Amino acid sequence: MLRSQVIWLCLGMGAVTFIPRWLPLLVLSQRDLPRWLERWLDLIPVAILSALIFPALFTRGEPRQIMILSREALVALPTFLFALRTRSLGGTVLVGMLLYWLAERFLGF
Repeated sequence: MLRSQVIWLCLGMGAVTFIPRWLPLLVLSQRDLPRWLERWLDLIPVAILSALIFPALFTRGEPRQIMILSREALVALPTFLFALRTRSLGGTVLVGMLLYWLAERFLGF
């Protein structure tokens, strides 16, 4: 009995995850979208990534306080410039890790 409940639970979770992603693709793939909507949709990944990264880079403590000169913020700027220049995901990850290690080791904060 318990095993069938787990299987049904997993199938339900899969459906709840899959359908909201699949349904817009099914409906919108057969239509031409207005140019303004395409441009707007192109900005969504950048907005989401910024909203996820900004608090980790520029805020600290409880309650949250803005801290511009954190180790993460100092490392993020040259890493971001490297990413813009090279467009290399692997290189960007390595540069970010190296700079973070160097900042921790030699800057002491």
